[in-house]
Formats: sequence, structure tokens, C-alpha cells
Amino acid sequence: MGHLEVDLVHHCGASASGEYLHTLQVLDVHTGWSERVGVLGRSYLVISHGMMYTAHRMPFAVQEIHVDNGAEFLNAHFLRLHRQVFGQAKLSRSRPYHKNDNRFVEGANRTLVRDYLGYERLDTVAHVRVLNALYDRLWLYDNFFQPVQRMVSKEVYTNEAGERCVRRTFDKALPPLDRLVRAQVLDKEQAERLLRWRDAIHLMRLRESIYATIETLFALPLANGTRQDVRESLLVPEEDDFLAQAIVPKGEVPWWERPVQLP
Repeated sequence: MGHLEVDLVHHCGASASGEYLHTLQVLDVHTGWSERVGVLGRSYLVISHGMMYTAHRMPFAVQEIHVDNGAEFLNAHFLRLHRQVFGQAKLSRSRPYHKNDNRFVEGANRTLVRDYLGYERLDTVAHVRVLNALYDRLWLYDNFFQPVQRMVSKEVYTNEAGERCVRRTFDKALPPLDRLVRAQVLDKEQAERLLRWRDAIHLMRLRESIYATIETLFALPLANGTRQDVRESLLVPEEDDFLAQAIVPKGEVPWWERPVQLP
């Protein structure tokens, strides 16, 4: 528990020129708990803010962070950030040209990012803001409702025809929240709060809000050469703590069901 894989997903479209958005994705290997945040570019400024933001709302202690070999992760600034934010957590990296070393987050890049956003270009501050509103909703949908499985055993054998076969055994499919509760890594109050929050969510309306936000995102114009101030795209945990909005007053529409307004 708390062993995280980290990766960036590029949203450059057909051209990698200029600044464009990336999804910084953090995935817990054991539970499948995922955190995602949209960032503009790959500078230390946005990567550090993205890592601090995901760490701020992660409901369990971080034991290890495993990154790929991108320059955005392998630099002195990131190492300093790691020591300041994650303390004694172990830092490891993939072997060069071995994408399977980060296989869990690589698989999630498809199911939790590409399946929603495809390969379109996103490159403005407005795109960042709406994308992060989408990821707040997907945080609920994927962590609270979407079951994940983990392989518990793998057997290689030869069948009667002399062919090499592999038999894999998987555990019971459970949403990441249920896996956290079963692992008893959450304190009682925290677990009860998250479970009450899930019970209060109308799943169909949440899905409708997710797809409405995607439509809003792709309705935004591209930068087309206009200058973007990356500082306007930063998420500050103290100001954007949406977890603190879990308790919704009676009769009020929850934030995750409200339409996202165009910036």
C-alpha cells in the first residue's frame, strides 16, 4: 500500500511543437487508487505543484514513488521536492526502454485518460482549468465506483499439445475505496466519511456531469500562438481542497453535478 507509479500523458495532438497540456497521473499499485491533474508544459513549476496537489488529497501514506526516465522527474529540483514533500518514501525509476516497469500506470493512461480525451490537442490555461474540473469528477467515479482486479498468481505450464500456456489468477474485483477500507489503512472516521460521501452520489448524474464537462473542454479554442501564463493554471491545495466540500447542505446541488462554466 502506498507504492505509487507516476507518469505523464501528452495532449499535443498531431504536433508536439509549443507548450501543451499533460496529465500527471499517480496510481497506487495495490488498490488502483488514482490521482490525476492537468498541467501546462513540463517545467519544474507545474510538475512540483501537480505532485503536491495529488499528495495533499491522497488518503494514505506514500511508501514509494516510481517514475519513468523523463527529464521532468530525473533532476535535482524533483529530488529536492521528493525529500521535502514525501520524506522517507523510497524513490525508484524504470529501466531505460522498459515501459513494462511502469505497467500499472501505463495501462491506466489508456483507460483513465485516453478513453475519455483521445489524442486531441489541449494547450491553453482554460483547457487546464476545465480538465481539472473533469478530473475532480473522475476522481469520484474511478476511485469510488470502478472495480479493479489484481493478479494474485501466475502459472506457466505446457498443455497436452506441447504448447506453452499461462494461467493467471485474479482477486475479486473491487473499487479502490473498498480495497482501502479492507486493507484498514484509513482511520475509522476517514473511512466512514468517504463511504457516506459515496452513498450520497447519484451515479447517473455524475456520469452525465463527466460527459458534459468533456463537451465543455473540447468546445474551448486552441491557443493558436497566443501567449499563455502558466502561473494562472496552477492548483494550490489550500485553495482547491475539494475534499472539504464533501458535506453538501440539504437542498443544494453538489459541486460534482453542477455544470462547468467556460473560463
